[in-house]
Amino acid sequence: MKPINDRVVVKPASAEEKTTGGIIIPDTAKEKPQKGEIVAVGPGKDGNKMTVKKGDIVLYGKYAGQEINYKGEDYLIMREDDILVIL
Repeated sequence: MKPINDRVVVKPASAEEKTTGGIIIPDTAKEKPQKGEIVAVGPGKDGNKMTVKKGDIVLYGKYAGQEINYKGEDYLIMREDDILVIL
């Protein structure tokens, strides 16, 4: 996949299976992860270079991006502006 303009492709981290106290979280109660790894970066838009790069671990907004399934894997496509922080 090669995103265009200021878009990035993110592979979301898996949802937590247990709490820090050891309680197992059922699938219905798991929250959508807001952390992931950048797997592809577009060239930028209007001459502005991208801040993130492939391999960066990022945090993004709760409702950011468009979910897609590509070759059996789940990904998010979002604008670079939807990324809150690089970890």
